[in-house]
Amino acid sequence: MSDRNERTRPTSIRTAITPDPLDRFLGRAPLGSHSDGAVLVFEGRVRDTNEGRPVARLGYEAYVDMATRELDAICREAGDRFAVGAISAAHRVGELELGDVSVVVGVAAPHRDACYAASRWVIEEIKRRLPVWKHEHYSDGESAWVGAPEAVTARLPRDSRVG
Repeated sequence: MSDRNERTRPTSIRTAITPDPLDRFLGRAPLGSHSDGAVLVFEGRVRDTNEGRPVARLGYEAYVDMATRELDAICREAGDRFAVGAISAAHRVGELELGDVSVVVGVAAPHRDACYAASRWVIEEIKRRLPVWKHEHYSDGESAWVGAPEAVTARLPRDSRVG
């Protein structure tokens, strides 16, 4: 964990749960400020295999209101835990093709140690806590929910789900 005493300004937080592509979520403006000597961007992409099975595409569903609040909470907690100047994180929902970016985490900090630690912590918490469920569609035509059984996602109010 990084020394929080080094940071004298509040952490800037930006989050989104969106069906829109994430390739421009961080935008062209620099992440952080001139006080931040380290910037790290993590992109999670749809890959072509999972546990040895060929994957054709993925679908993500979310309880959007809850997911938005939880993603914001994760980033705020990271801002409290690590000496960082800015954190941005977003997760896609909807149908994604191979190579599409499904999640992005950007962190700016005065030093690289805090930058790496905060980025790793945020992505691990997203995987653990975010109410976003992955539906893998395999090349053989079969599919399976990963992270939540279909019965759970079917019980979500239809107007609260995106995907």
